[in-house]
Amino acid sequence: MKEILNQEKSIYIQIAEMIENDILRDVIMEEERVPSTNELAKLYTINPATAAKGINLLVDNGILYKKRGVGMFVSSGAKAAIRESRKAEFYDKYIKSLLQEAEGLGIDKAELIRMIEKEDK
Repeated sequence: MKEILNQEKSIYIQIAEMIENDILRDVIMEEERVPSTNELAKLYTINPATAAKGINLLVDNGILYKKRGVGMFVSSGAKAAIRESRKAEFYDKYIKSLLQEAEGLGIDKAELIRMIEKEDK
């Protein structure tokens, strides 16, 4: 989980995304404990409150849950939920603008599909 933090996004969002990435890559499995806020703070030399904000974001989204006195754990179904959320983000960020640009250029659906399939080879 030791990825490098950057200046592009807020640190707490990067922490949440790193945990999500580890869940997607099966580094952290469903029902498995995730690093504590103090462990994350030490690992990334950040304020524990910042780490907690990233963890709480995942709790709010149903990706993590708390076992009192034990720590935070990955919820059942978290991997599928992350995947669906990221697919929706991908659609909003890339596909919508692609379709708008294609329409502006007069590229129909069939031609767009041919272009995508050509690039796939």
